[in-house]
Amino acid sequence: MPWNMQDYPSSLKNLNKIIRKKAIDIANALVDEGYDDNRAIPIATEQAKEWYENASKSEREDFMKNEDPTKRTTKQHSRPELLDDIEIVTPHEDNQWAVQSKRAKKPAKVFDNKEDAIEYGKSVAKNKQTGLQIQKKDGSIQDEINYEQ
Repeated sequence: MPWNMQDYPSSLKNLNKIIRKKAIDIANALVDEGYDDNRAIPIATEQAKEWYENASKSEREDFMKNEDPTKRTTKQHSRPELLDDIEIVTPHEDNQWAVQSKRAKKPAKVFDNKEDAIEYGKSVAKNKQTGLQIQKKDGSIQDEINYEQ
């Protein structure tokens, strides 16, 4: 069951509300990608704090206006075999952008703009220590980034 703003790990209780919400959102996405809860929570906490430091005031306000982190556009089943796959930022229906593992049947997350999808894709690929493929609107490859260590 995904975490939400009323039910979340106790390690997030001392974070301010916006960082906690972002951490919950990231942690849910990582668990959807196959990460263990104990690994997803510290990664999500660190990334949420980093996002908060780098986000503009309007980005933070827009994020707080969004729905609860458990309300997702898509539902990704936990598939640990996808942890070694690269992430792909790909065009999606209705001028949206999806982020998904290469062999995934459905996107892990869908975004209204490409920049947000790339930011999320980079975050997931860095954590998985794989790579990120960014596609153009026509599906051709725009860029590839390697995060393998």
